[in-house]
Amino acid sequence: MKRIAIAQNTLKILEDGCYLSPEGKQVKIDRQLASCIAGTAYYEPEALSAIQENVLSGTPQFSNTEFMVRNETTLVGAERIGRSHKFAKIGVLNFASAKNPGGGFIRGAQAQEESLARSSALYKSLLKCPKYYEYHRSHKSLLYSDRLIYSPGCSVFRKDDGTLLEEPYLVDFITSCAPNAGEISRKESESTGKIRETLYGRGAKLLALAVNKGSDALILGAWGCGVFRNDPSMVAQMFADFLLPNGQFADRFKSVLFSVLDSSEEGRIFAEFDSRFSSN
Repeated sequence: MKRIAIAQNTLKILEDGCYLSPEGKQVKIDRQLASCIAGTAYYEPEALSAIQENVLSGTPQFSNTEFMVRNETTLVGAERIGRSHKFAKIGVLNFASAKNPGGGFIRGAQAQEESLARSSALYKSLLKCPKYYEYHRSHKSLLYSDRLIYSPGCSVFRKDDGTLLEEPYLVDFITSCAPNAGEISRKESESTGKIRETLYGRGAKLLALAVNKGSDALILGAWGCGVFRNDPSMVAQMFADFLLPNGQFADRFKSVLFSVLDSSEEGRIFAEFDSRFSSN
């Protein structure tokens, strides 16, 4: 199935609350979908700052964090972690479009968020939070904002190629947009010097929300390093500064996976994360 057809089929599944698996079994997701939408929440920066302060005032929950770096899509990593049944809650960072729920998945666009939206109930959850998109459409800064959307217990029911799963699994999506560094360099060069500070401020908020919501496993990646052209070294270092020993979020997760898809010959993006986290 082509991406547009898969997206249309996903919309039908979300409307029906069920689908027919490849083996001919009817798989119901209506209850999980209703629960996810009921629990979906939109967070303003002020509320996230309060959550961050509260989280950081507490003692880390774990004796250490296991780090993994894999050259794979977010979906491949999420399914492997989800099927392991080792974790109470799996947080997954959605590399969001600031202005369109699910990015361009309905028209067949392909990036990390589009893959997630085609393969799960994420889109329906995002539709519950129009304020997120209204804010970014009406405010022109390409740094965007620290606003987040939290989608708990969201059903994932496809693989990357569109194949429907016999058994869905659940993750908690955290939707956050990275600054659009590429467009900033072209149209808003006065903001270039603010990108690093923005990444650190926003990164701290999304990590704090994951801790606050009880995620013991977290799936991150090369956030904003594709279309938005953020420097992978800067993004990887931001996560390292927060998550490695002596960081503010050290030992606050049992496991952190960086699913970093890098098909380039030189593999620079993957290497930036691998060099920082594989030895820890």
